[in-house]
Amino acid sequence: MPPSTTLLTERFEHLLSRRTYPKTICPSEVARSLSSNELHSLGVREWRDLMPRLREMAFELRDSGHVEILQRGDVVDADRKEADVRGPIRIRLRPQAET
Repeated sequence: MPPSTTLLTERFEHLLSRRTYPKTICPSEVARSLSSNELHSLGVREWRDLMPRLREMAFELRDSGHVEILQRGDVVDADRKEADVRGPIRIRLRPQAET
């Protein structure tokens, strides 16, 4: 796993671990939690530049069975791809993924 992916995955996992089911996080929380040095190491100038990658990663985590993605409070169907989902999303651990 490339260092950039590792950093983002670790940050996703850290923030998700601090929220018990059914509480959620927004992908922007992951981006905003990064320091300016971390952003620079990822090759971006500001947290907003990471949003497309973080949305992509959220769907990868969902496809691996680790999280659920919600939109307007409802779980996004597993057959819906990232490109099909427009607008804000929230992410939460799946009930069985909770420790």
